[in-house]
Amino acid sequence: MITAKNILRHELIGLDVEITSSSDPTLKDLKGKIVDETQKTLKIEADGSRKIIPKYICIFRFIVENGPVEVSGKALVGRPQDRIKKR
Repeated sequence: MITAKNILRHELIGLDVEITSSSDPTLKDLKGKIVDETQKTLKIEADGSRKIIPKYICIFRFIVENGPVEVSGKALVGRPQDRIKKR
């Protein structure tokens, strides 16, 4: 189960997400589902289109079973397979 304490060690693809803050004002309040992840970006499907979002300029709110979890994109920067292995 994904919680606030272990979300950085889990796969993000498939999670619902909202951008709560961003240095790019056009990204603020964007909501959708994560469909892909790279070292520096998340690809989000929102409103029938896919948008590539830089991780380091955003704060994300992930919707998980126990409720919403906010995570700084700076904590997500890195290869997904390496982030999942971190302790």
